[in-house]
Amino acid sequence: MAETGWVAVMPVKRLAMAKTRLRGAVRAADHDRLVLAMARDTLTAVLACPLVHHALVVTDEPAAVAALTDLGAQRVPDHPDVGLNAALMRGAALAGPAPVVALTADLPALRPNELAAALTALSHRPRGYVPDAMGTGTAMLAAQVGVELDPRFGPGSARAHAASGAIRLDGDWPSLRQDVDTAADLAAATLLGLGPYTAELVGAARYGGA
Repeated sequence: MAETGWVAVMPVKRLAMAKTRLRGAVRAADHDRLVLAMARDTLTAVLACPLVHHALVVTDEPAAVAALTDLGAQRVPDHPDVGLNAALMRGAALAGPAPVVALTADLPALRPNELAAALTALSHRPRGYVPDAMGTGTAMLAAQVGVELDPRFGPGSARAHAASGAIRLDGDWPSLRQDVDTAADLAAATLLGLGPYTAELVGAARYGGA
């Protein structure tokens, strides 16, 4: 296991470009708020994990900077033309002498104990990943101190991470696996139990609130 607390790295896109496949899950005017709410719930759970010492949010979205630094994250400037994996590498490079865990910002049902269990499962292995609920994507990638993160997020990332030598980590961690890219994903996360920010927004949207 890591000898020091984990540093979490979480990229957040510009809201105007984020989660295009999720459009329609709530009314159009609430889409950006939904993306930000999911990021806030993800970060809240990450920071509540007893094994996580610090969180870095890689973003150039002003609304995300304000909302996520208020929760206790440190902002790392992003460059929108370099892509997700480059953003993760930028954050990992600033983690210092600490193990790094990369997470997507769309885990609104995440439970801190499940994240802790996944990190514990990495044990003495240098690098590992947790596949998403579909089994093809990646919900979490983690690397021990001195080990390059080498993120390969994107279509088929679970296979890409396995091919790169990362160890697949399996456990009963449904909230960690349930990322949200579509309305069906949001419904599945709702059944698991959404964090308060997303729950409030989805409830308001469902019942026609502001």
